[in-house]
Amino acid sequence: MSRGTSGGTGGGLLVAGTTSDAGKSVVTAGICRWLVRQGVKVAPFKAQNMSLNSFVTQEGAEIGRAQAMQAQAARVEPTALMNPVLLKPGSDRSSQVVLMGKPVGEMSARGYHGGRQEQLLGTVLECLAELRGTYDAVICEGAGSPAEINLRRTDIVNMGIARNARLPVLVVGDIDRGGVFASFFGTVALLSPEDQEFVAGFLVNKFRGDVSLLEPGLDMLKNLTGRRTYGVLPFQHGLGIDEEDGLRVSLRGSVRESEVSAPVGEDILRVAVCAIPLMSNFTDVDALAAEPGVVVRFVDRAEELVDADLVVVPGTRGTVRALEWLRERGLADALARRAAQGRPVLGICGGFQILGEHIEDEVESRAGQVEGLGLLPVRVRFAREKTLTRPVGEALGEPVEGYEIHHGVAQVTGGTPFLDGCRVGEVWGTHWHGSLESDGFRRAFLREVAAAAGRRFVPAADTSFGSLREEQLDRLGDLIEEHADTDALWRLIESGAPTGLPFIPPGAPA
Repeated sequence: MSRGTSGGTGGGLLVAGTTSDAGKSVVTAGICRWLVRQGVKVAPFKAQNMSLNSFVTQEGAEIGRAQAMQAQAARVEPTALMNPVLLKPGSDRSSQVVLMGKPVGEMSARGYHGGRQEQLLGTVLECLAELRGTYDAVICEGAGSPAEINLRRTDIVNMGIARNARLPVLVVGDIDRGGVFASFFGTVALLSPEDQEFVAGFLVNKFRGDVSLLEPGLDMLKNLTGRRTYGVLPFQHGLGIDEEDGLRVSLRGSVRESEVSAPVGEDILRVAVCAIPLMSNFTDVDALAAEPGVVVRFVDRAEELVDADLVVVPGTRGTVRALEWLRERGLADALARRAAQGRPVLGICGGFQILGEHIEDEVESRAGQVEGLGLLPVRVRFAREKTLTRPVGEALGEPVEGYEIHHGVAQVTGGTPFLDGCRVGEVWGTHWHGSLESDGFRRAFLREVAAAAGRRFVPAADTSFGSLREEQLDRLGDLIEEHADTDALWRLIESGAPTGLPFIPPGAPA
């Protein structure tokens, strides 16, 4: 059945969470996919995002990868309107501020929350209003918890935007972590009466077991808060796609929660990803992990490179810092030994710059001239203007698409051309993120890696990363459709929070 609003301002919903990583990103994507399958013209939105995983839109704007994934779930082209403020951490205390897709400077956390954030509220609300004027529904994602009482005065992503745009709020809790009832109750009870009016209810995420055993608790929660639970989503493996709050695996753990399919050939292929500081766009290796027989692991010790068939040095927001880290931990020497032995190494973006001869950085680290690892004939100079492009090309006889996000400008002085970078022996380097999502190129590259590693590994002929991503998004839509009260959700989106919701003391501190 097709659903839509009656015109004018489209409907909306804010998906908040009891904590970071409660599942806001995937729930937002799931609601978007469910709605678009119902014939609703829907768009995602996140006012302010803090992430090192970003994406470049068609108009050359940088936004969070989670919002790009949610746009794909909604079957619309991502734009800067969907993530007007992106914060890219450069240290524990400062971040690069990206406004409407373009960097506008570095700022400390104190400086941002001390006034700059409030100044951006108008821009954020204008973007949301434009989306709501274009789409039947806009599904907004909050950040962290709406009950961060120390930040409420300057909040532009949780209750600050909910109240200004009059959006109903659905609070997601991760029951797999435990304490979900206390988290739901405490989240509401720490909000002001004015904020509580917009909190419509709850959504339980990652439940394992018999739902009937949970239902008495949900009834008690309703009696305590006057708010219902809109669904209980079961725990499912492999749904952590393009998230923003950090690497959802421990070091020396496989990518996400994915299971490795049996190889097509006789051997598996082992890929080790150096878990360098401020690692960005680690989603680049998801396409490798999707290949049957490819095992992808994140590592931080030199000895873990010994049995790897391919080592990936990924992107980073701190190229010089990552280079120092590699040297301190002995990984730099291990990479040099691999190169000398003709064993495959791939550097992507910041990783590509690290593999070069020299880095001149007066922008990111302000370290000046720094010696790289010298494995590729490349010299890098950091420019103040950031490169944000969506290149298309060919490599290894196959078409390739990607996206670039970097301040470093590479001067390639030798080797064999490889995308925008080069190759020397079995050491490869490029600025192109996302290139491994091009199926034909990925297969050709893995064949080269297998040959150099002496592995009888054969890439599957029919693996389509795009199709696998669509299957994941459909699974998210199925979760919402099958385990949430979708009629009640639509009423929230169309009509807002129920009236007469009770105040739960004590409320926010004065």
